Amino acid sequence: MSGPGKLLLAALVCAVALGAPPAVNPDAALVQDFHTRLDNYMKLRKPLVAKLKPTNSQAVIVERQRNLAADLRAARPEARQGDIFTPSISAEFRRLIGIAMQGSHARRVNQSLKHAEPVRLHLRVNDAYPTRVPLQSTPPTLLANLPPLPQQIDYRLIAHDLVLHDAEANIIVDFIPNAIP
Repeated sequence: MSGPGKLLLAALVCAVALGAPPAVNPDAALVQDFHTRLDNYMKLRKPLVAKLKPTNSQAVIVERQRNLAADLRAARPEARQGDIFTPSISAEFRRLIGIAMQGSHARRVNQSLKHAEPVRLHLRVNDAYPTRVPLQSTPPTLLANLPPLPQQIDYRLIAHDLVLHDAEANIIVDFIPNAIP
C-alpha cells in the first residue's frame, strides 16, 4: 500500500474509532439514573428546608418536621412508588442486595435482619414513616453494596421492603417492595 493509501486507511480507522459511542455499563447507567432522580428530589427539597428556622427546642423540631413533610407533600402531590425506584432501578437494587446476601458476610446480614420486628404494612410514598415501626438500621454489609445517599436521606427496612426515608421530614420518599429475599 502506498503512502497516501496508508494515510487514508489510518484516517478512516481513527474516524470510525472516534465516532463510535463509548460502551456504557448498563448497571452504572441505572445507578446514575437513580442518582439523577434522587438529585431532583433534593433540588425540590432544598428551598423548602431553607425557609425553616433552625432551633434547639424539641417541640419546635417536631413542628418543623411536620411542616417540612407537609411542604414536601404539597410539592409532590402526584408522587408514587416507582418515581425514584423505577422498575429497572429496583431490579438493579435487588441484584445488589442479592450479592450482599450471598457474599462472605451473608450470615451476618441475615442475622441482623432476623432481629428486626416482623411488621407488614401498606407503605405509601409521602406518608410519614410509621411511628409504631422501629427505625431499623440497614446492615452495613448491605449498605456497602448500595449507592451512597445524601446525608438527609437513608435506607430503611420494613419487613422485606427497602425504604428511601427522608430523615429530616420523616417521610417515605420511595420504596422497593420485597427487595430483601
